[in-house]
Amino acid sequence: MPRASELKRGDVIDFDGVPHVVSSFEAKSPSARGAATLYKVRFHNLITGSKLDESFKGDVFLNEADCERVPVQFSYIDGDQYIFMSTSDYAQHALSADDIEEQVPYLIDGLEGITALLVEGKIVSIDLPQSVVMEIVETIPAIKGATASARSKPATLSTGLVVQVPEYIEQGEHIKINTESGKFMSRA
Repeated sequence: MPRASELKRGDVIDFDGVPHVVSSFEAKSPSARGAATLYKVRFHNLITGSKLDESFKGDVFLNEADCERVPVQFSYIDGDQYIFMSTSDYAQHALSADDIEEQVPYLIDGLEGITALLVEGKIVSIDLPQSVVMEIVETIPAIKGATASARSKPATLSTGLVVQVPEYIEQGEHIKINTESGKFMSRA
């Protein structure tokens, strides 16, 4: 059982028998003498997808939810279902497009390094790797003599995601994208 002060993003906590994942975590220092530090935590309900904001003192114990983290690979799309395959036992799990709406632009065929969260054997969410390598399918031509300056241009990637890239990057190149911020990191 973790204390509120030990929570981190991605931890799964049990509230009234329902698993909630920590999506953001913030420590609030007290202004009065002797007051305890408060930890403001935003949870997402893994069953309904609703948000829950709670504040805790640092020494409050929270119950961990009974869940399993499994490495998976993105396989294919079937209608509005995204199919993931477990890399350990090859079991297939499906998530609807609505459940992973923010992560869909980063899903490319065969993407590995994804961690699935299973509750009672059913997939409820996924964690993407820190970065993904994607191909640029459309951007304006590189400017001759362009250097690694602060100027950028929009580039459309293979999934339709549009990111800002340095002006020396060309169409057809593979680039590394940060999956949390959605920003260009480097050439691949």
